[in-house]
Amino acid sequence: MNRMGKWIKTILMGLTLLGTTLWGAFAVYFGDSGNGIAQTAVALVFLLCGLATLICLGFPHWRPRVLPAYAILFGSILTWWVLIRPSNERLWQPDVAKLAYATFNGDKITVHNIRNFAYRSEFDYQPAYYTKTYDLNRLEGMDLIAVYWMGPAIAHTILSFCFGGNEHLAVSIEARKEQNEGYSTIKGFFRQFELIYIVADERDVIRLRTNYRKDPPEQVYLYRLQGPLENARRLFLEYMRKINALNVEPEFYNTLLDNCTTVIWLNTRINPEHLPFSWKILLSGYLPEYLYEFHRLDSRIPFSELQQRAHINSRAQAADLASDFSTRIRVPIR
Repeated sequence: MNRMGKWIKTILMGLTLLGTTLWGAFAVYFGDSGNGIAQTAVALVFLLCGLATLICLGFPHWRPRVLPAYAILFGSILTWWVLIRPSNERLWQPDVAKLAYATFNGDKITVHNIRNFAYRSEFDYQPAYYTKTYDLNRLEGMDLIAVYWMGPAIAHTILSFCFGGNEHLAVSIEARKEQNEGYSTIKGFFRQFELIYIVADERDVIRLRTNYRKDPPEQVYLYRLQGPLENARRLFLEYMRKINALNVEPEFYNTLLDNCTTVIWLNTRINPEHLPFSWKILLSGYLPEYLYEFHRLDSRIPFSELQQRAHINSRAQAADLASDFSTRIRVPIR
């Protein structure tokens, strides 16, 4: 039993070493929005030191020498990691160059830098923004937009606030990328991207995904959310406050913890009836099904039928540049 206990202890130490070594190497390589030659070299050295320490676990007389040295090295990396700060002062890609912000006058909220690009293709567009005032008393509800491109488990989620008729304001929570920087799920774990709330006209964020993204093509579903209007109003105000806060104190995007869907859930905690956390929030493609189970979507029909009705690609492609785009994508084609 004593020997077995030692083996279990060694295995646990080995797994811990392997995990911290891989995390530390990736953290240095990707951290602080860059991976230059110096960072690459340090990451490689730490990786080799970690692997050497792992090997030394098999030699008990070496452990007291190498483990403290490894702990100091890892502690240094962890300290550096904690001290990395997000910034709004980088050379951003044009589609995320401007941050939205809101000003308040009673129940009237004026939203600035609402994105409404004119697209010729996914990467060829004319930037355009506008400012609009919304009356909180006219807020009629919210829609959830779920965008799929890699199977049923993962989706990009967007909230859109309806102020009556064709008046919709969409908010897409994304990774803010610098020029010549592509999105990477792995990089998203390592403080490589800042967090941005893209506040946009639906003709921008929806039409981009239905009409212009082809590699891979994206499938877009629009669901009307059910619930008290007071909840929608509180959530809209929380979004506006958060948008303003990010202008002052930027935050990092995180693939798992601070992404398009988890941040929506975090914001909904402003409401007393918010949903409990679920793995279906982490696997965001199942979020509509999760909402359906809690009657936050229309539950009078089977979910499969609701999902079929929610698919809007053909409607968005038909509406294209129409000024009443938001109205048209909500009317089923017969």
